[in-house]
Amino acid sequence: MILEMKVPSPGESITEVEIAAWLVQDGDYVEKDQAIAEVDSDKATLELPAEESGIITLKAEEGDAVAVGEVVCLIDTSAEKPSGASKAAAPKEEVKETPKEEKKAPQPVQAKETYVSGVASPAAKKILAEKGMEAGAVKGTGKDGRITKEDAVQAVPSMGTPTGGKRGESRSKLSMLRRKVAERLVSVKNETAMLTTFNEVDMSPIFELRNQHKESFKSKHGVGLGFMSFFTLAVVRALELYPTVNSMIDGKEMITYDFCDISIAVSGPKGLMVPVIRNAENLTFRGVEAEVKRLAIRAREGEITVNEMTGGTFTITNGGVFGSMLSTPIINPPQSAILGMHNIVERPIVRNGEIVAAPIMYLALSYDHRIIDGKESVGFLVAIKEALENPVELLMDGNVMKALEL
Repeated sequence: MILEMKVPSPGESITEVEIAAWLVQDGDYVEKDQAIAEVDSDKATLELPAEESGIITLKAEEGDAVAVGEVVCLIDTSAEKPSGASKAAAPKEEVKETPKEEKKAPQPVQAKETYVSGVASPAAKKILAEKGMEAGAVKGTGKDGRITKEDAVQAVPSMGTPTGGKRGESRSKLSMLRRKVAERLVSVKNETAMLTTFNEVDMSPIFELRNQHKESFKSKHGVGLGFMSFFTLAVVRALELYPTVNSMIDGKEMITYDFCDISIAVSGPKGLMVPVIRNAENLTFRGVEAEVKRLAIRAREGEITVNEMTGGTFTITNGGVFGSMLSTPIINPPQSAILGMHNIVERPIVRNGEIVAAPIMYLALSYDHRIIDGKESVGFLVAIKEALENPVELLMDGNVMKALEL
């Protein structure tokens, strides 16, 4: 029996995928549920499992864009599994050809070297002088290598000094995911009134909390006490104070959410992934850290699903892990705002009238000015700053041990 394998729908609104890579070859024997291909959608890269066991016949090439529901391969389910191997196609013997005597290409006749080789004629010398060129930069075609007037006329001055290094280039097709990301980023720049506001945070209180409790926190909960839990809970608090930031434009209407689904930008093998922490307003420090770790691992191992990356209401991106000091992050559509975290550096600040060194992080909030006013954007970022500089009171209700569940 010949089974037609069709492209399944990876998620809502996705009508087309791209064959990123075949994991099997034409004529291989495949087992049921074995991953046979990687397909790129505009949101994620997913594996395509075999629906039945049998010998496979490929019907699409790598790089082909295929519609959802289109046949991409056939599986002969009546074929028997070859003994001692999981694939029907046995390795072919290499056919070694008897080496043949190589024919040498005829060597060009070398011009006879004489005292006039490379010497410019008087007319050629005058033309080269006008061009600012030396005779040594021109190859003579005259008798015995003499530089003629025509050689000088055709000579072109060098526009640079050859280094002898590599000057190659390569081309590769952008994946569907990368092309879609590019389209979305350009549309955000063109279709939103995006502005960015900045602030700085003294991270000393969070450093002190982490130094005091990170060992006991990890020992009890099995996850580290990182910065993401503080930032996520600070964002949740700020979104509750400024609900317009937790809104989106839909045509002529504004949708405001009473829940906080926080998207976390994570670098994955296929590029930037943005998994979502659902209902972050209901999570504790332990809950946020556990969810961030789980989603980050799934994204980096290529196991993240489309559903885990859709539906966020606000995004946090951390360029500081790569050393970024300051940036203007681009809004993740259809959301209306994104918070950029950056590296933490010891900088001089004034505290109680004295200049001291403190771990400072710059924050950036990019927002859609069509629905978020300057007062709200600045107030939102100040609310995050206040929570991070006074986490015990504003994020832990004055009880550190209870908040960290120690």
